[in-house]
Amino acid sequence: MSIKLAATCLFGLEKLLGEEIDALGLTRLETIDGRIIFEGEEADIPRANIALRCAERVFVLMGDFFAPSFDALYEGTKALPWEDWIGKNDAFPISGHSIKSTLTSIPACQKIVNKALADRLGSAYGLSWLPQDSGITYAVEFFLLKDRAMLLIDTSGAALHKRGYRPHANAAPLRETLAAAIALTARPREDVLLWDPFCGSGTIAIEAAMILTGRAPGLARSFAGESFARLPAVLWEDARESARAAIKTDSACEVWASDIDEDALDLTYENALRAGVEEQLNIFTADARQIVKPDRRGTILCNPPYGERLMTPEQVETLYREMGRHFATFDPWQIYVLTSHEEFERLYGRRADKVRKLYNGMIPCYLYQFFKPAAARENAPKGNFKKGRHNDGKHDQNKRRY
Repeated sequence: MSIKLAATCLFGLEKLLGEEIDALGLTRLETIDGRIIFEGEEADIPRANIALRCAERVFVLMGDFFAPSFDALYEGTKALPWEDWIGKNDAFPISGHSIKSTLTSIPACQKIVNKALADRLGSAYGLSWLPQDSGITYAVEFFLLKDRAMLLIDTSGAALHKRGYRPHANAAPLRETLAAAIALTARPREDVLLWDPFCGSGTIAIEAAMILTGRAPGLARSFAGESFARLPAVLWEDARESARAAIKTDSACEVWASDIDEDALDLTYENALRAGVEEQLNIFTADARQIVKPDRRGTILCNPPYGERLMTPEQVETLYREMGRHFATFDPWQIYVLTSHEEFERLYGRRADKVRKLYNGMIPCYLYQFFKPAAARENAPKGNFKKGRHNDGKHDQNKRRY
């Protein structure tokens, strides 16, 4: 029997997440900012949790209805078949969000949803009081948008960007789902070298290597849904086995990860080892302002310092100017730069061919995409820029550090 599911994501990743859902052979029903509603079966809950690179969580969508008042929220919630999932001894903590809706008090909405759910389950099980102390925990979430209420059960548990390979990160970590999105935007291919010259703890390089080798992001972690009575263990075992079978063990891809900070490179190697892609990464020390373009096709993907946690604003502006001058020597490589600095293009000295607004957690940032070769840029119409341990430069970028 088909069920409705919802996958949430960081704002700006809806298109990529939708493409991932399509690739799983599932049917998209609706796209809302930060979430996609799609249709599937019970077996697709493990598949989606294990396979989706850009999703933050996967939910069962119990139902949606118009809720401009507390009475409507109560009645709509009570009408849903919660007993299909939640047992008489199970716990159901409530959380939620309200955006542009009449009902703005989250605590009040939590109380209403909790009462409605308890009344529904009490009636279904012939109980006047639900113990909620000896069963499974089902995290229930309500989402109110313009007075439309969605009631959901979280099947993921910890957010899906927590892959498990990065227990420690550097001072300015990039969320794994966003790193995967950057790599997916560049459309990685085995015959094109991917290089992150500001690799930090290696998140972009690792996510790119996982994509190129077909390694599912959720293979090394567990999920809340594994304890659900309605989702037998065999569904999760089958999904994991299928994901393992899809890994390209003979992949010839190579991803370069360099940084000026050797401590960061230690983190990169440890994280790559945990992620299972250490063989695909060439990790070495280098100053991004002095790297040399190899004689092959390639793409630079990077998340340089923003000036918020690493470097001062003045140092960042100098870095961006130097990046612009030096990265020009990599033409016709494609270059993708993620930063929250709205003056990046002016400092870099080149208009991006495309700019996409994204979010790293709650921090707004921009993915500046440079993919047109110099000859094509010369004929393009001109316009204003959008606001939008040190080795002294000596490195062998063709030799693995590990």
